Amino acid sequence: MKRYIEPFVVKDCVKKIILISGPRQSGKTTFAKNLFHEFEYLNYDAQNDRHAITKMQWKRNVQAVLFDELHKMPEWKRWLKGIYDTEGNKPHIIVTGSANLEIFKKAGDSLAGRYFRFRMHPIDLKEARLYWKDDVQEIFNRLMTVGGFPEPFLEGKTNFHRRWQKSHLDIMLRQDFLDLYAVRSLKSLEVLLSMLESRVGGSISYANLANDLQVDSKTVRSWIDMLENIYAVFRVTPYHKNIARSILKEPKFYFYDLPRASTEGARLENLVACALLKELNFVEDTEGFSLTLHYLRTKDGNEIDFLIVCNDKPVLAIEVKTSDDQPSKNFNVFRNFIGDIPCVQLVLNLKKEFDTQDGVQVRNLIDYLSHIDFSGLFS
Repeated sequence: MKRYIEPFVVKDCVKKIILISGPRQSGKTTFAKNLFHEFEYLNYDAQNDRHAITKMQWKRNVQAVLFDELHKMPEWKRWLKGIYDTEGNKPHIIVTGSANLEIFKKAGDSLAGRYFRFRMHPIDLKEARLYWKDDVQEIFNRLMTVGGFPEPFLEGKTNFHRRWQKSHLDIMLRQDFLDLYAVRSLKSLEVLLSMLESRVGGSISYANLANDLQVDSKTVRSWIDMLENIYAVFRVTPYHKNIARSILKEPKFYFYDLPRASTEGARLENLVACALLKELNFVEDTEGFSLTLHYLRTKDGNEIDFLIVCNDKPVLAIEVKTSDDQPSKNFNVFRNFIGDIPCVQLVLNLKKEFDTQDGVQVRNLIDYLSHIDFSGLFS
């Protein structure tokens, strides 16, 4: 399966270690294996492979050696640095993992200057349009029903996705979570995930979650951080730099697996959030900009769904609507805070695209996301 980061990984792996992280079953391992005709694959979760890794026993006459789940090895970065410094980059070194490889920093030397990272996301409208050539409306419908993880997306059936989803959650909690954290309250984590599913697109109060789960706020924050580190969820934080205290500072959370959002409206916003984050991560990983995704909401209810920030400066505001083509008044509410930046209102059911006199671009949501390209936005 050809994936969107392929040409960049092929180019960069000649000189650098490549770290590829992303949600479990998003296609990282399959992608890495398809890059090379001759490779050695070693999975730290497998006992025999784990022994080979610790003893540094693998073929050196292949194109690449692929290390999977290496972040579970103590001081893995120091170990990898030693390999790179003594043997160089032949064979090429590709490391894949279902946890944030930047987060799990063990004691010892880092890999600074020796690697490039890539974050692989599930399939979205843009990637599906580029590589599958299906009708974009059909792709959208499929994403909204079975999500963008390759296996259920290619299968395209809701009953298959439901079965896959149960297995996926079980693996994340019982393998990734327990392997990385000393947490045994799996039932509480499942309840927390269920609570987040019903709150997609809404600001989250840690205190309220803690009260419902009958634990303290610190524990809830820790659990959510862990869920984010294993790519179960991702957060969108409010942008509040140089903005009045009337701005709410509670985060919103979204799922990489779209159907976990409990309503159609929340699922649509989740789809947009995933597409924006994927494009931002891609541009950041390939061009080096510092990019973040935020939202704006005041205590009296004025909101902008998404705000893209580059080097701490707002560069693009986005609103999401199902059928309302009337430009949101909230763009003007926040103009004094975010400056005169492009404002885009994405509408799912839109008859005609247009621009307003004050610069708001009203665009068809499906067409916009299927051609999304932020590579020139930050230069």
